[in-house]
Amino acid sequence: MAIALSQVPAKDFGILAGLAPQRPEIDIHALERHILVAQRRVRAGQRVYCGGQPFHMLYLVRAGFIKTCELSADGRERISGFRMQGDLIGAEAIGLTRYPCDAVALEDSTIWELPYPAMLDACRRLPELETCLTAALADEIRRDRVWMLNIGTLPADQRVAMFLLDLARRHAQLGFSSRHFILRMGRSDIASFLALTHETVSRALSHLEHLGHVLVHRRDVRLLDVVALSQFAGATTALN
Repeated sequence: MAIALSQVPAKDFGILAGLAPQRPEIDIHALERHILVAQRRVRAGQRVYCGGQPFHMLYLVRAGFIKTCELSADGRERISGFRMQGDLIGAEAIGLTRYPCDAVALEDSTIWELPYPAMLDACRRLPELETCLTAALADEIRRDRVWMLNIGTLPADQRVAMFLLDLARRHAQLGFSSRHFILRMGRSDIASFLALTHETVSRALSHLEHLGHVLVHRRDVRLLDVVALSQFAGATTALN
């Protein structure tokens, strides 16, 4: 279903609408002349796009949770990230003709489809849009770099602690509670992302609970002592 951009609240555009105060505001009415946005609902387990599919769209997560993943040489799924409200997905395909990975909904989600050739043309005509899109892509690069360093250098328990702190920070940025949230992904998905085993993730959560830093019941997570949890994580590079 195509929807006029002028009818979409700015907050629903997340990064593209300039959530960060240092980024310029986008003239939605000017943007509307260049891009036709379609809203799409994706059921849990359904793919937004598949690896190898021709690249024609960027997507903005309006609601829900999406994981990006690809198959390893031995056929196992490897998760490269978790995207939530306000996150841009599909950007990894820029410069390619096809998507290099899958994007799968972890729960019923709503996304905005942003035609990429039209986005590129709009960026040429609207410098503020180009600034916001470039900043969003730079954020993703920095984020991926930090996780690569953390996964490569931190012990298992600290990786899990960092993962929980990152989710808490992202929830807080959206105006939700940073102390109490529901994990939208299972232990196996977390393990894949952190390059651990399912059992190791479960043991790490139990250890953090034993220390009094968190309280975990299935997918319900409460951070009881954020300061102590941050000190335990001990990462030298903060997540941005």
